[in-house]
Amino acid sequence: MGVGIRMPICNRSKIRPDVLKLMDDILNEQTNGVSEFLQREENQGVDFSTLWQKLMDGNERFFKREGTVDDLLAWAYDYLTEEEMLFFAKLFRFAFETAANSEQKRYPIPKDVKVESVDAGGVPAEWQTVPGAREDRVLLYFHGGGMVLGSPNSHRVFTVHLGQLTKMRVLSVDYRLAPEYPYPAQLEDCTAAYKWLLSTGIKPENIVIAGDSAGGNLTLTTLVKLRNDGIPLPAGGVCLSPATDWANSDESFFENAETDPVLADIGLFWWIPAFLAGADPGDPLVSPVYADLKGLPPLLLQASTSEMLFSGCKRLVDQAKAAGVNVTLQTWEGMPHVFQSFGLHVLPEAKEAIAKIGKFVQKLFK
Repeated sequence: MGVGIRMPICNRSKIRPDVLKLMDDILNEQTNGVSEFLQREENQGVDFSTLWQKLMDGNERFFKREGTVDDLLAWAYDYLTEEEMLFFAKLFRFAFETAANSEQKRYPIPKDVKVESVDAGGVPAEWQTVPGAREDRVLLYFHGGGMVLGSPNSHRVFTVHLGQLTKMRVLSVDYRLAPEYPYPAQLEDCTAAYKWLLSTGIKPENIVIAGDSAGGNLTLTTLVKLRNDGIPLPAGGVCLSPATDWANSDESFFENAETDPVLADIGLFWWIPAFLAGADPGDPLVSPVYADLKGLPPLLLQASTSEMLFSGCKRLVDQAKAAGVNVTLQTWEGMPHVFQSFGLHVLPEAKEAIAKIGKFVQKLFK
């Protein structure tokens, strides 16, 4: 999580200095959140040192990858108790929201941007409307966070920027999170939000679905689910470093851990059982790399070649092309997971990637 409690999987010597500084700054803010969380009255009796060591030991074992994928998944299910998973989920959420609040102090949301909560068909969401945004066009955004953490607030600086870039209203969905709400709660909420948009009179051809990491997964699985159910599809989808394979069946997923400062050191192994809760990781609506992608709208995927999810992104693109989908994969080297958001105001590659998102969206409406 932070500089003082980092898990030693990522090889810092392989990370570009400016990227490393960016990650350290974010991790320091998250560490402040951890400290504040542990000072709360309800956490006073928690033996955090022992719990954190257990998480570090589990993370190390996960990346040693002893046994088959099935063996690894079975072990992950039994490693943490439900109570321990819930504690870590609450801690990580608090830490990430603390960092997000700090980001919004450094880069305040412009006063002329209208931010309002809305009930999107029974799903909490947030409208973000920038000046000049077209009322009839919507960017439906699903935040990342491993299905365990994240919120419209944690991604607000980034999603407002996307609204400014595309001149679209943004509907940022606050879908339910695991372990309290495992699969298929997240997919149900995302599809419900899309259906709600249609019910308000927004035309499907005026909607673009986008998301990062777990939200990129939900972008893809929502499209597949909508197609399966015969619901009109949106104009396109934008996926930033999407999680495409919850079975982690590609060896490079583990090999890239040394160069992924975001995912490698966070202890993500327990997110798998927290999210799946017994569901089949090979289910096409869990891992879209196994889905029939025929008939999906144009897709843009962006990823870093050095991140753990890159191979899954490439496999998904290959599957989409084979199915006749108009799909584009744009890649960068040496960038962290979801660098577009993390490096929004710092990394030139982030600005380049975001500009390409804008061009992709513009083409959809020509």
